[in-house]
Amino acid sequence: MQFTNTPQRYGVISAALHWLIAVVVYGMFALGLWMVTLSYYDGWYHQAPELHKSIGILLMMGLVIRVIWRFISPPPAALKSYSRLTRLGATLGHITLYALLFSIVVSGYLISTADGEPISVFGWFEIPATLADAGAQADLAGSLHLWFAWAVVVLSLLHGLMALKHHFIDKDDTLNRMLGKSSSDYGVQK
Repeated sequence: MQFTNTPQRYGVISAALHWLIAVVVYGMFALGLWMVTLSYYDGWYHQAPELHKSIGILLMMGLVIRVIWRFISPPPAALKSYSRLTRLGATLGHITLYALLFSIVVSGYLISTADGEPISVFGWFEIPATLADAGAQADLAGSLHLWFAWAVVVLSLLHGLMALKHHFIDKDDTLNRMLGKSSSDYGVQK
């Protein structure tokens, strides 16, 4: 079990951050879609947004940790079998996913603090409001938040489909490397 990334595969920490953030993002997306269907008299009408905000702040922290970890333990180099277009697409796709994820949490922060109130994170600590212009800020940030969330879901599904394409059609190590394995684990060299 390798904690850091190697030239051949991702380590346990990178893989755990990848999959944990993916699960949290999809959970937050589902929670967000469900929240907007609640009526004022629903018991979750006030609780769901507080839960969404708290998890959103923890997600932001996780994203920052993930980016820092990429500098501490750089990801494995692209496989030699990748074409120039594949390398470019992967790089642009990853940069876009990171940019969208940070845009989602920043826009969520702007929605949540538009009234000038801090965000309480499960009652453990508070994140202060830095910008507050209730109506305009919340409306614009809310629209962006929704579009960024849909964009992340679509792009991450494409990301997953590309990993499956590499695994089942190209039969390369792309998916195995994120699972902490490589073909060399099975006595096969690529």
